[in-house]
Amino acid sequence: MTVHEFSHGWVAYKLGDSTAKYSGRLTLNPLAHIDPVWTFLLPLFLFISTGGRFVFGAAKPVPINYLALKNPKRDILWIGMSGPLANFILAFALSIILKFTHASVHINFIIESLIIINVVLGVFNLIPIPPLDGSRILSGILPQDLASQYSLIEPYGFLILILLLWMGIFGRIVWPIVNLILRLLGVSP
Repeated sequence: MTVHEFSHGWVAYKLGDSTAKYSGRLTLNPLAHIDPVWTFLLPLFLFISTGGRFVFGAAKPVPINYLALKNPKRDILWIGMSGPLANFILAFALSIILKFTHASVHINFIIESLIIINVVLGVFNLIPIPPLDGSRILSGILPQDLASQYSLIEPYGFLILILLLWMGIFGRIVWPIVNLILRLLGVSP
């Protein structure tokens, strides 16, 4: 999550918004991205309540001032894509390390786990439901009037997301994509 959130802040900074920098979020220090509820309490509650079958959590979102961006409509698309792209790049780099190093079974397990986590984060965040990055990408692509209408679902985004997860959408759409990417990276899920 640290690489993901850092990349949002870095791209926003490059596009004119220094909010993440001045709020101490333009860093790879994971402590800067921890949210007590989203990073600890929610995952712990879900782990306990589902008997370990389902865990979901999040980092503290990087603050972005859309008014500071050079071209807000276009730039939000790049900021939205930066997090998942960073996860995919990290997963790819780790897969190369895994292929060309002969580490212990324990180190290989850690690297494979990091690859899987990054691919899952990247794919999951591309779902076009607020507050996920896919919604930012879709807002950047849609014509302004449709983007404004689409933004009206944001207050209900988390509920919609939970409902879709509960209905099994994650298993039917996200996991097949994750498994395909993992196979391309040479990692078995």
